[in-house]
Amino acid sequence: MASNPAAPEAPFMPSQRSSETEAGKIPTFGFGSRRTDEGPWEEWNPSADTTRPVRGRHRVGKQRGGGGLARSSTVLGVGVIAAVGGAGMATAQTGKPPVSISIPDLPSVGSPFTHDDSDDEPKGSATALSSVGVTSEETEQGTSDAGEALRARIILQAEQQKDQAEAKVQQAAQDAAAKKAAAEAAKVKREAAAKAAAAKKKLADEAKAKLEAARLAELAKQYTLPTSSYTITSTFGQAGSLWSSGYHTGLDFAAPTGTPIKAVHSGTITEAGWSGSYGYRTILTLDDGTELWFAHQSSINVSVGQKVATGDVIGRVGATGNVTGAHLHLEVHTSSSDSAGIDPMAWLRSMGLNP
Repeated sequence: MASNPAAPEAPFMPSQRSSETEAGKIPTFGFGSRRTDEGPWEEWNPSADTTRPVRGRHRVGKQRGGGGLARSSTVLGVGVIAAVGGAGMATAQTGKPPVSISIPDLPSVGSPFTHDDSDDEPKGSATALSSVGVTSEETEQGTSDAGEALRARIILQAEQQKDQAEAKVQQAAQDAAAKKAAAEAAKVKREAAAKAAAAKKKLADEAKAKLEAARLAELAKQYTLPTSSYTITSTFGQAGSLWSSGYHTGLDFAAPTGTPIKAVHSGTITEAGWSGSYGYRTILTLDDGTELWFAHQSSINVSVGQKVATGDVIGRVGATGNVTGAHLHLEVHTSSSDSAGIDPMAWLRSMGLNP
């Protein structure tokens, strides 16, 4: 670092007190010469009453007990030496007796070199420099304004939340209405499709029934009922102790003895004669292999191997075998059926006959 240049020679020299000083006329501080245009010199010992008030905003150092005199004297001394040395007004004189300068602390002033840094703060800063001069009404007004702002923000948030909730409810209602409408439309569509399918099925069933009726009518010309003037007394599968198998295996046509028994359809006589519990029985075998059994006859009018046509008389109603009265017992056996045969009522109806 560069050192400070030597101070210039002082314009006055310290000297011994003069006779005037000794006489008490002119007080001095030990300097040889004095200016004659100045008034009488007084001791520099400022106090709170003689010190001029400091104007402007200053940061006042807090007065602390003890050590204040030394701190203030040191700071002021260093500042004076730096100022005088920098301006070239005075310099230290070697070989001269030192002069003692005593500076008391300034009351309620603090360090004389403390300055206000508030001007260095950036403008627009939110940091308050001081709360001095702010009244309680202003404080309450500020608090009230902040509270109103918070209240307004809370109310705004509540309204926004309410609007969002209402929007969600409205959207849910719209979604539910759309879903309901879609479900109703799908239901209507299904009902319409079901009605159309039912109508189509009805038409198909009617057409099928017509075809079946035509077929049965044609078959009815080829088939006939086994007897006339009859009453159905027992049906196929009816349970009872009267039958050795435990149930009835045929269809009974009750009629007076001697009532003619006719061939239901054209075929060949494969059996004619006595058959135990069946009494006198005749078996007519059709071209497709179906066997028709005519039992309990009072008489037989055909023989084995004979060809018969639809409606030919093959015997008479009787009460032979295991019976309780005169009737014709008719059984139907197909190639796929078991020994009990099938329901004769259903078979006759399938041939266009209605017993």
